[in-house]
Amino acid sequence: MKSEIIEKIEQKTGIKDIVELLGTRLSGSELNSLLLDVFNQNLEGQSPALLLKQYERNRFVHPADADMIDLLRLELQVLESFQKLNFQPIELSPAAQLGSCSVMGPADQKKIVSATRNTEIMADATNSMALHIASLKKSGNNGPFNFCTVHRHTRGQQFKEKGYNAHFKIGCMVSSGKDTGSYQFECDNLLKHFIALDGILTTVFGAKNCRFKLLSREGYDNPGHLLEAAAGFLKKDKRLRQIICDASPSKNNYYKGIQFKMIVEIKGRDIEIADGGFVDWTQQLLQNKKERLLIAGFGFELLYKINNGLLAQ
Repeated sequence: MKSEIIEKIEQKTGIKDIVELLGTRLSGSELNSLLLDVFNQNLEGQSPALLLKQYERNRFVHPADADMIDLLRLELQVLESFQKLNFQPIELSPAAQLGSCSVMGPADQKKIVSATRNTEIMADATNSMALHIASLKKSGNNGPFNFCTVHRHTRGQQFKEKGYNAHFKIGCMVSSGKDTGSYQFECDNLLKHFIALDGILTTVFGAKNCRFKLLSREGYDNPGHLLEAAAGFLKKDKRLRQIICDASPSKNNYYKGIQFKMIVEIKGRDIEIADGGFVDWTQQLLQNKKERLLIAGFGFELLYKINNGLLAQ
């Protein structure tokens, strides 16, 4: 069903089904050339005064309301901590390949800030790292790979609460390998991610009472067996204080087999600060069911703001 704005555009231009024309009948290079000319013409003769007004109204372009030097110090601590645990820090481009979030997963492209030249503004660094890994594997480097980053993400959803912005920094990690049987990749890499998250959030951000919740998801032949194997393996490690299980599988088009959440205590408040799980992105990209990929992300800038009293209680 067409939106009201699309119907108005069709009436103004006299072109029926304009979205289909531009989206499916033009090649990517033709559409890109058209948009570049449209933007160029749209900006021709625009005054600096109008530019300032547009800047003031645009929530995507304002600076972060955080101390840049403090954030950089924290970022360095986090990346150094990751590196000590054999995660390789990687500096990603501020631009991502167009479709990085919506082609491999269920994200709606309307929630992503799309751009010209076949790009979009980075909305999830784990998707870009998955593409990088798939490209490395395609060229003959089979890994395994353990990458991490702290990256500023931009997303389209509106935040009404004080202190929440359209762009924010997230700490991310990915681990890629092949299925070796008996859920060994899954167990080993969940432990690796949990130890890294527990250590970083405790030492860098002062989090307490760290707990991990495992949620069974569809996408494996027997997600119940996977959850049981992973929970049993993780509970044997004395470095992890609490592992909670939700064994009732539920539909989730994003994660496969297991999703996890991390809950911590910060300044007396329980906060769900990290999210991750197994995804099938490298399987899709490389057309190989043996591929395995575990991703995780935590609220880097959110933790900073909580610790510094920059969020509404």
